[in-house]
Amino acid sequence: MFTCIIGGFLGTGKTTLLMKVAGRFRRSGITVAILVNEMGEIGIDGATIKAEGYDAIELPDGCICCSLSGTLQNALKNIDRDIHPDVIIIEPTGLALPHKVKELVRISLIDSDRTVIVGLADAKRFDEIMDKKEEFFKRQLHASDFILITKTDLCSRDDIKKISDMLGKMHHGRDVIPVSAITEEGIDETVRRILDE
Repeated sequence: MFTCIIGGFLGTGKTTLLMKVAGRFRRSGITVAILVNEMGEIGIDGATIKAEGYDAIELPDGCICCSLSGTLQNALKNIDRDIHPDVIIIEPTGLALPHKVKELVRISLIDSDRTVIVGLADAKRFDEIMDKKEEFFKRQLHASDFILITKTDLCSRDDIKKISDMLGKMHHGRDVIPVSAITEEGIDETVRRILDE
């Protein structure tokens, strides 16, 4: 069993990407459990995921790398014991720092071979996020094994190249993959990278 953390800023497309990746896993015979951390009382992402037939556990009203860290560890142990999937995909809230979530996975003592962090950057809002939240954005992506540029169907190739170059420099040459949930560009490559990391 291994764990995949899909991290990124609010509205980056984490749930949409998660569903695409989970679908590819399922079609390959890989069993998946999904753990979703949402802010607020109504778990829209969790409900969407469950409607697609996945084992989805929701951790609402708090951040799993902060106030809900004990809850996360218990949830991981329960998933491991009750479902024992091939992969647990974790979608933290857009305010979480994925490297802290990875540390909590490590100390939860679940039978996980490895943990892959996939960082997401929103192509459409990249400049706005860099203007307003640059330091947080850098911290959020700094431990990513690789980075996806989402919503590439909404931007020009030149813009995507510029964003890719900036992310590569900011994160010491880590691989950057353009993806689109609409055209499915980069989805198969993302799945391969998650399996290979």
